[in-house]
Amino acid sequence: MNTRIRRIEYQLPEREVTNQEFQKTHPEWDMNAVAERAGVEVRYFSAPDETALDLAEKACLKVFENDPEALENVGALIFCTQTPDHTLPSNACLLHGRLGMKEGVLAFDVAMGCSGFVNALSLAHGFIQSRQADSVLVVTGDTLSKRVSDDDRSIAVLFGDGVAATLVEMSDEEGLIDVESATAGKYWDRIMIPAGGSRMPHSEETSIPEEDSRGNIRTKNDIWMDGLSVLGLVNTRVPSQIQKLLQRNQSTIDDVDLFVFHQASKIMLDSLVARLGVKPEKHFHNVAKVGNTVSASIPIALKDASDQGLVSPGDLVLISGFGVGLAWATALLRW
Repeated sequence: MNTRIRRIEYQLPEREVTNQEFQKTHPEWDMNAVAERAGVEVRYFSAPDETALDLAEKACLKVFENDPEALENVGALIFCTQTPDHTLPSNACLLHGRLGMKEGVLAFDVAMGCSGFVNALSLAHGFIQSRQADSVLVVTGDTLSKRVSDDDRSIAVLFGDGVAATLVEMSDEEGLIDVESATAGKYWDRIMIPAGGSRMPHSEETSIPEEDSRGNIRTKNDIWMDGLSVLGLVNTRVPSQIQKLLQRNQSTIDDVDLFVFHQASKIMLDSLVARLGVKPEKHFHNVAKVGNTVSASIPIALKDASDQGLVSPGDLVLISGFGVGLAWATALLRW
């Protein structure tokens, strides 16, 4: 009994934000240099009244419009997001209601970021292997633009909003082969939003803008990231995890037909590809066209790669996500 990806669909907001728009609002920013490092040319920002739940509903409807019978077969709904509509109830329960799913479906949220898709895929596999579900709907994504300071050059140009819906099912054919996950919680403060939780609730004090040594302005209500530290940690942890997973499955870098990493930034992707010795034609990336869409980035990239004919049935695919937590996870699958 195997677990395979049956279908992926995604939804981006309508508002397209180009580098030229940032240049107009921040003429002091060198957007050419930013584009070279981040690799993002266009990203999509949600409307003020639009949430990850709204985008998720549209992405899921695309799945079921193309696969009408699948809705009745779903036994579990996993919603991976860090920007839920409410502290409670979960986005998964809200989405369950919007989609009109049957009551026998288990629905729950996973509060993970960039490694979220791989780990949610592993959870879905567990439900299928334990016969709790024949089919699982994995929804991943955020509207993180709502938690980004427009005056923080290090963050504002990087992230984009988007949600992906991935239908995972039991199959006789080979699909998900293996998963390796890891966490380094001692580095929890490398990517964070300081305020808004029980430890530091929103207040007038947390809403005061502060300027860092590089001229980036943000409040404690906004996301903050130590980019260089995260880059260093990813470079030392992720390649070894990938090699460990491949060795465990008697495979090598050359055996993989397609690599899809979390679309963190151009500098991060270039570094990983170089360290691993991945051939450029085997590495798919679309960060330039959608930005860093957090837990939605890998399924969005997989969907785009498939639509462009860059991956075929039977191909060996390696996916790896890494970021907030800090956490990182890698999976090997047969397309």
